[in-house]
Amino acid sequence: MKTLLRILLTSLAVLVIAHFLTGITIDSYTSAILVAIVLGFLRVIVKPILVILTLPVTVLTLGLFLFVINALMVLLAGAIVPGFVVSGFWIALLFSLLLSLFQSVLFSFLRDKKSK
Repeated sequence: MKTLLRILLTSLAVLVIAHFLTGITIDSYTSAILVAIVLGFLRVIVKPILVILTLPVTVLTLGLFLFVINALMVLLAGAIVPGFVVSGFWIALLFSLLLSLFQSVLFSFLRDKKSK
């Protein structure tokens, strides 16, 4: 149940960001849900492999290269999902930063409140 809610919240964030960011185009709500699923899959499968392969560069840049990896995953999602178009690298970088920010705010509502 929580996974489905996370996918829906991510697709909502994708729609909101695409509405305000001029370099991102999304055709339908179905495309937004597919983007959320593909980005989740890429974060689980592809990102750990890329982090390990680019570890020396990540260490040299003090972790800033992880932003580049996130932007590359957004570009890859744009190539995979029909109806989701990313116009360039810098737009993908800004999109990934905004999506991370939106997700952290939205997912904070899903955390279990522990009683004291």
